[in-house]
Amino acid sequence: MNGSDVTAAVESERATRLDRLGSQQSLLALTDARLDRQTVLLEAAAAESVAEGTFRVWAETEGSEPAREAFASVAETEADHTARVLAQLDGDSDPDIDSTPDALHEFLRGLDNTAARIGAGLIGRPLVADRTALQVINFFVNEADERRADLFRDLRTDTRETRTEGEALLDALYDGSTDGDDKVDGEDGEDGERGANGASEEGHEWARESAIEAVEIAYEEYAETLEEMGLDPRPIC
Repeated sequence: MNGSDVTAAVESERATRLDRLGSQQSLLALTDARLDRQTVLLEAAAAESVAEGTFRVWAETEGSEPAREAFASVAETEADHTARVLAQLDGDSDPDIDSTPDALHEFLRGLDNTAARIGAGLIGRPLVADRTALQVINFFVNEADERRADLFRDLRTDTRETRTEGEALLDALYDGSTDGDDKVDGEDGEDGERGANGASEEGHEWARESAIEAVEIAYEEYAETLEEMGLDPRPIC
């Protein structure tokens, strides 16, 4: 198994969940059914800000230097996304965005295993965010606002690149593609004595499992939000 196989496995094993997260109802859940431009922008900015916070925490606590550098880079990307989205708001006010972690980011911030962080944060989370971004794009297309739609197309491209970088990082750390000093031979704790081969085999599996859990947590919160609004999270045919 390699990094792209991890992504393919998550997309296959959680296909229904991901399809529902990419439905038109995702914006209802994101905005609490307040489908106006300002609210969509504020909620999108809040999501980017929360993600920045998660990756900054990881960059400060990660033991693997390549992973630490990757997390710091993603944090900068998310900070840039937040600023670019906020710049699209109407008016000159300094908006107060809610940077409280949602269920997904609470889960992410609780991870301390490198492979699990890569799987959940750089593969699972982007799979979810990619689908939300598509619905934001569609919202602005329907509003005949191509300028803002183009912005979110750019952000979506960045999100997909983050996932690709996560796949490559996973392979580099757990398949011996980096120099020996960078390769992760094992994690702290009960598996700390595992050798390089064991880490290589299990690193991708840890990533797959944590990515699946990330998707599951995101879906559960999405479904719960819709149900509280009296809506069925399942698509209506």
